[in-house]
Amino acid sequence: MKGQFRRAGQLRAVLSLAAAAFVFAGPAKAQAPDLKIALIAGKTGALEAYAKQTEAGFMLGLEYLTKGTMMWEGRKIVVSVKDDQLKPDLARSLLEQAYADEKVDIAVGTTSSAAALAMLQIAQDYKKVLLVEPAVADVITGARWNRYIFRTGRNSTQDAYAAAAAFPKDGEVYVATLAQDYAFGKDGVAALKTALGAIRPNVKVVAEEYAPQNTTDFTAYAQRLFDALKDKPGRKFISIIWAGPHPLPKIAALNPGRYNIELMPGGNILPVMQLYKDYPGMEGAIYYYWGFPQNDMNKWLVAEHQKRFNSPPDFFTAGGFAAASAVLAAVKAAKSTDTEKLISAMEGLSFETPKGTMTFRKEDHQAVQEMYQFKVKANATGNDLLDLVRVIPASELPIPVTNKR
Repeated sequence: MKGQFRRAGQLRAVLSLAAAAFVFAGPAKAQAPDLKIALIAGKTGALEAYAKQTEAGFMLGLEYLTKGTMMWEGRKIVVSVKDDQLKPDLARSLLEQAYADEKVDIAVGTTSSAAALAMLQIAQDYKKVLLVEPAVADVITGARWNRYIFRTGRNSTQDAYAAAAAFPKDGEVYVATLAQDYAFGKDGVAALKTALGAIRPNVKVVAEEYAPQNTTDFTAYAQRLFDALKDKPGRKFISIIWAGPHPLPKIAALNPGRYNIELMPGGNILPVMQLYKDYPGMEGAIYYYWGFPQNDMNKWLVAEHQKRFNSPPDFFTAGGFAAASAVLAAVKAAKSTDTEKLISAMEGLSFETPKGTMTFRKEDHQAVQEMYQFKVKANATGNDLLDLVRVIPASELPIPVTNKR
């Protein structure tokens, strides 16, 4: 009998050990799914430089914010970069592919306003967040907007209010505009006129010229602008709103100075602004210039970009970085990549960027941000081109809400 009890006890011990072994040998805790992001940009065509900067800034932003781990909230970050070649139909299909086939959690893009506009409905159809960067057409967060669209990039109205703030506040001032003949240019001029009326009522727009994006001869356009301005009293400006190879030298070569007409081209990427060295004292407004923001994030970006690319970060590099910051801040705030939770977390969300704090406005999901007024240095060399006149706070950029929410 004692032997039977002993054998029974041994059997229970064996079974207990087997059960414990089964528990320890069972499946490990499931690894969190990858955080999948699609970055769509126009890497082929006239805006190639913009797209490459956006991509570089986006990846640098992820690196900085994750301290080089490319992990966020316990999830590995996987970025799929796609080239829409500035083609709206291709941008649309690439976004659909990202949502449907790759099951990305969030998409970012794109470079061209026309391509970005083609993507908006896809985001709505798939009920997925699309973070627009850097396309600027007002209608993206205006008449064509839907609740799945957020934008870190500034819009044309923000550019316009900043440009308006750079004009003289007093005296008679007359402006003629030159812009590209598509959404970016037309929205830009319309927004500038609205902004001038709101904050610089002493500035009058007397002529508008729109040229195709591939224009190389600006003589006729310039002459019509000169004719509209030359007999006006007070200060006279030609405001140039342009993306891609810049017409500034060609307009300047036609000698607007003989009519006391000044040029105001606004900010641009560093290779384009090399042209500005020939026009010391020329003023305007800019979205970002590497030497202006004084914060730790921008200092890191400037130092790292200089070390890796032998140049300071540029206009759209900062935008890409801001987009990365917005994505990660949204995922952290939402504690999820569920679309509804993301939208709820992102409306009113503030996040840090190389430009300082941005905030997604709840009404239209446009990022509210500061801008800068510049003056071209008297002895500009290399990429040391601009002096800061002043930071233009977001409070001076009262962007109208124009969506149909």
